[in-house]
Amino acid sequence: MKKYYFVRKVIQNIVIAMIFLFGGLYYAKANDIVVSAAISLSNAFKEIARAYEAEHPTDKILFNFGASGSLLQQLNQGAPVDVFASADEKTMDQASEKGLIIKKSRKDFTYNNLVLIAPIHSVLHVQNVDDLLQPAIQKIAMGQPQIVPAGRYTQQLLEQNHVWDKVQNKLIIGQNVRQVLDYVGRDEVNVGFVYHSDAAIAQDKVKILLEFSLNRSICYPIALVKQRKPNQNAQRFIDFVLSSTGQNILEKYGFANLSP
Repeated sequence: MKKYYFVRKVIQNIVIAMIFLFGGLYYAKANDIVVSAAISLSNAFKEIARAYEAEHPTDKILFNFGASGSLLQQLNQGAPVDVFASADEKTMDQASEKGLIIKKSRKDFTYNNLVLIAPIHSVLHVQNVDDLLQPAIQKIAMGQPQIVPAGRYTQQLLEQNHVWDKVQNKLIIGQNVRQVLDYVGRDEVNVGFVYHSDAAIAQDKVKILLEFSLNRSICYPIALVKQRKPNQNAQRFIDFVLSSTGQNILEKYGFANLSP
């Protein structure tokens, strides 16, 4: 059954990628700005887009949200994107190494923290990572480490605490961090690893059990994507994300403001 579910998710991801690559975004208008962004940014970026469009009514922001690794694969396959915002530096480093972004345009624009969450009515007592080994915890949701930055950070955390091998039979793998959030919010798992910003938008469904300080290492970079015909307005959107207005909106959704 698990094998069938995994194959089905892979097929779904391929279909979504094909729709994105060959669908309507190829017919974006001249003033449209196509932004591929980590799915953890979806709520904040949608509000940022509304504020941006209010100041620049001739522009239209078109979003494609997903796991950072999946978005990188789409870029590498020629997806028509103007701006790329990833949930980690490693994915943006890979985009740079592949020559997919304009290096001088790259900017760090916010930070996040990894947290362990449980359903809102959970009675679990978790004081440290070792408590994940308790019998009461049977299902632990996390993102796929190969494509989901939060999943990679989770694996690193569990490895550092020497419990990664011990929890393998408890892991439920999500294809992006919002899927993990949904698993926990629907009480389908006991606990899950997501970003602080994800937990912040679902406070009526989940609660934070532990928050892990990674020394501001969960950094979100943004950059212009190399295009045969560059979108002259795309840099304006990046500048808006970095502005006080953009930063305040990000902070509202649980992200760290770049300001000291």
